[in-house]
Amino acid sequence: MVEETVVVGEGTEFPLEGTLTVPDGPGAPFPAVVFVHGSGPSDRDETVGRLKPFRDLAEGLARHGIASLRYDKRTFVHAKRMVRTGDTTVRVETIDDAVLAADLLRADPRVDPDRIFIIGHSMGAMLAPRIDAEGGDFAGLVLMAGSPRRMEQVIIDQGQDALDSMKGLMRWLANRQIGKVRAILEAVDLMDEEEARRTRFGGGTYMYYFKEMAAHPAEEYLLCTEKPILIMQGSADFQAHPERDFGAYRRLLGDRPNVTYRLYEGLNHAFVPAIHDDISKAKQEYSVERRIGGDVVSDIAGWVLAVGRDG
Repeated sequence: MVEETVVVGEGTEFPLEGTLTVPDGPGAPFPAVVFVHGSGPSDRDETVGRLKPFRDLAEGLARHGIASLRYDKRTFVHAKRMVRTGDTTVRVETIDDAVLAADLLRADPRVDPDRIFIIGHSMGAMLAPRIDAEGGDFAGLVLMAGSPRRMEQVIIDQGQDALDSMKGLMRWLANRQIGKVRAILEAVDLMDEEEARRTRFGGGTYMYYFKEMAAHPAEEYLLCTEKPILIMQGSADFQAHPERDFGAYRRLLGDRPNVTYRLYEGLNHAFVPAIHDDISKAKQEYSVERRIGGDVVSDIAGWVLAVGRDG
């Protein structure tokens, strides 16, 4: 494979450096994927602890003849400037850059412009259907460890899971803090836009971030599209829950012919073999170096190539 440094959004207010990975060999123009990160600041490899999911996938897919583009997230590069504006939404944080990344791929003669896919991980998977509808215009969607539920519902459940793993004084102290978070998240629908814009959630995030996202529910985009969708989940994921989240996709989309489901036994949120099974040990879980296995990569590659052949 060949790896090149590129800039997503070159000439804009928020340029982002990225890595374009292209198979080294015959077969061009190649199908390609755009990687979209989960929540929070993240580099182009989506590094968490000693894991680098996007690097693993990019290298694995290149061996199957699939190009890819991964790039540093806007909040990773331009966080201070974004906090000063006080107007961060998922469109500003994620959607606009993913669309620009797709446009960059379409302009590359080594890439087939009609076979560009999105791979969203975690919150990136939650946003992928909206990104597609609002300018991404992908050939298909790969949703890894996502959810069709609202973001605040996912956060509330994660907090409760963390609380359930604690005991004694730690549980009592955490219960107060988690209770405050739950109360403000549950009140978002009662806030008008002005109140949501001035109510801080944490760090540089205001409640309008969640209100704006909730106004564009993933389930509506998923129900409206007939594009091919691959939904992937690890059975040992304690962030996107196999029953609550992967199960929600199944309950929403059922046996629609455009949807394929893959559940991987024993894999965690980053699609590597799990070590711990509770969310309170997330730091330890991601501190041990592992790489995404060939079964996950080959399933994505086989699906992408099949969609490409089917037009």
